[in-house]
Amino acid sequence: MRVLIIKTSSLGDVVHTLPALTDARAANPDISFDWIVEEAFVPIPSWHNAVNEVIPVALRRWRKSLFSKQTRQQWFEFRHKINTTDYDLIIDAQGLIKSAWLTRMATGTSHGLNRRSAREGLVSFSYDVVHPVDRGQHAIKRLRELFAKALNYPLPESPPDYGIYTGGGGSPPRQLVFLHGTTWQSKHWPERYWQELLEFTTKDNYQVQLPWGNDEERARAERLAQNNDRVQVSPSMDLNGLVSLLSSSMGAVAVDTGLGHLAAALSLPTVSIYGSTDPSLTGTCGNYQGQLTVEFECAPCLKRQCQFTGDSAVSPACYQTLQAPQVWHKLQQLINEKETVND
Repeated sequence: MRVLIIKTSSLGDVVHTLPALTDARAANPDISFDWIVEEAFVPIPSWHNAVNEVIPVALRRWRKSLFSKQTRQQWFEFRHKINTTDYDLIIDAQGLIKSAWLTRMATGTSHGLNRRSAREGLVSFSYDVVHPVDRGQHAIKRLRELFAKALNYPLPESPPDYGIYTGGGGSPPRQLVFLHGTTWQSKHWPERYWQELLEFTTKDNYQVQLPWGNDEERARAERLAQNNDRVQVSPSMDLNGLVSLLSSSMGAVAVDTGLGHLAAALSLPTVSIYGSTDPSLTGTCGNYQGQLTVEFECAPCLKRQCQFTGDSAVSPACYQTLQAPQVWHKLQQLINEKETVND
């Protein structure tokens, strides 16, 4: 059985889809998936052994030059690619207008969320078969339920299995990774707290790696690494490099970022920090995961920019209730928990 998945972005959302593939392969060992995904996230589906082919799409890039010759040629090649296969089933795992549009281009019986379940309800009219899935569940549970209903197998009650096998073994070095980069200003944990956390970790003889994805993040990493030879600014790396870095570490600390979900998928002991956002529906999910949330009058505000107008020693203001000692204590607990299980 050959199934096409439409799940184009973002990093965390793509990672959230992997456990549903593990469920489907367990229910039907002969199933294989092709997966349409944004070009920046192409490595992620390839990590799962149920994926036969990854089909890149570049909607984000193509929007910037809709009428260029290169865009028209690449769009033609993409459409030709997805039209050459008759799929047994197509699953729109995104539930957006853009993903429904891609779903309609492929050949096969299409499945998606019904009007009450999808983020953009009108997309339900695009599918041949629709399914109700409770919107109050975590994103991973929603996807696992959608796949179970579309492919007609009982929804497993087991914890999510992301199916990422790195081939690593043995004890990792005494190394931590701090995932400090994120898109919203309101999600950024204050640098002074990162500095304090680095003092705790390096005094305990940990090496700390600071990966980065753009110039702003690199500059922050360089500031944090100043005057501390146990803290290193990581070299530029792609997603495969990040998987290798995380897999060879003992733990991580993350803000609300897609890379935090990647750490969770690898069962790396990770503390994820939440201020303006609520982890109940889209937080990290997996073994050895700790979610710390602020306790503040306007949190979670779900705003990209902090709008607090009162007096505060830090910005965003809500993080004054979630400081370095709390994060360090939780990270130590998670690392010890994994070490105890592995002994």
